[in-house]
Amino acid sequence: MVIGYDAKRAFCNRTGLGNYSRGVIAGVLRASRGKDMRALLYTPYVKPAFSDYFSAVPQAEVRKPQGLWRCMPNTWRTLAPAQHVGLDDVQLYHGLSHELPLFLPAGVRRVVTMHDLIVRRYPHYFSLFDRIIHRVKQRHACRVADVVVAISEQTKRDLIDLMHVPEEKIRVVYQSCEPQFWQPVSDAQVDAVREKYGLPQRYVVSIGTVEERKNQLCAIEAVKQLPADVVLVVIGRPRGAYGKRVVAAAGRRVRVLSGVAFADFPALYAGAVASVYMSRFEGFGIPVLESICCDCPVVTSNVSSMPEAGGDAALYAAPDDHAAVAAHLLRLLGDEAFRRECIKKGRAWRTRFSPEVLAQQMLDLYNSLLHD
Repeated sequence: MVIGYDAKRAFCNRTGLGNYSRGVIAGVLRASRGKDMRALLYTPYVKPAFSDYFSAVPQAEVRKPQGLWRCMPNTWRTLAPAQHVGLDDVQLYHGLSHELPLFLPAGVRRVVTMHDLIVRRYPHYFSLFDRIIHRVKQRHACRVADVVVAISEQTKRDLIDLMHVPEEKIRVVYQSCEPQFWQPVSDAQVDAVREKYGLPQRYVVSIGTVEERKNQLCAIEAVKQLPADVVLVVIGRPRGAYGKRVVAAAGRRVRVLSGVAFADFPALYAGAVASVYMSRFEGFGIPVLESICCDCPVVTSNVSSMPEAGGDAALYAAPDDHAAVAAHLLRLLGDEAFRRECIKKGRAWRTRFSPEVLAQQMLDLYNSLLHD
């Protein structure tokens, strides 16, 4: 089996789409157990941080622009793979982030992953140029794909309702979180991270880009109702006017940290009393799953895909109901037996999102397309 991947995000993005792309590629190769499978990774460029990411994987080969194409890397990504996949005998091409190249040969099966349709639900978050580009790429990809992979039932519903993609063309394959979140975190690691960032013994953590959709101000209002020794730690890059408002709220009860090492995230979750993620909309609430994987009880919003990510292991409130968020946090702070029960539920719930389970589901999807 020869699989081609749009690997730009795998080699260029540190989080989000990059994590997803690297996880799918590496996971499928592991799931294949070396059975006559090659992965050809098409990328317009490679950032130094990821230059050796797949170097130890013999089944993975990188394809980059050559000659004059190096002056037009993004155009190469759209046009050149059509020629390469023919020469490479690619049987199936997977666009891992909302798009597929133009003019892929007729015999190549096509899969595209759609993470969300936020550009259609919340167009005001995007420039006019970005709205047009995203919409054109999404429409083309969903039209020519044999299968559209949705990362949640929420995204599946949006594909049907907002883009009129036939339901029978969509397959839901959830995404997991990075392998580091599945590793046990020691007390020593928690102590080291607490000292590194100057955190108190009791803190609540909220991780995600600081922007209006992520709704960190709800957590800030909630923490004002907690005991005075509990601090909210907001971790993420502030964006726009909303980010400035959140930064302005920083003080004794609120810490805003940007530029935090991704490797420290598991210990930051594990050391927290709880995490809060009151986003108004997500294709899939990765911070919810990250928290659960780190044995950190999570309070999240009861809308969009968050209940899919949290199941019965999370605590829920309406996105703007800071009083309900505070009530959940007060119970977690004051009732250790209840907190342990939330962690126990999380350990059972998270197994359905293990990288091994989801990689096997993706490999099964590939096999079904190539052998139908």
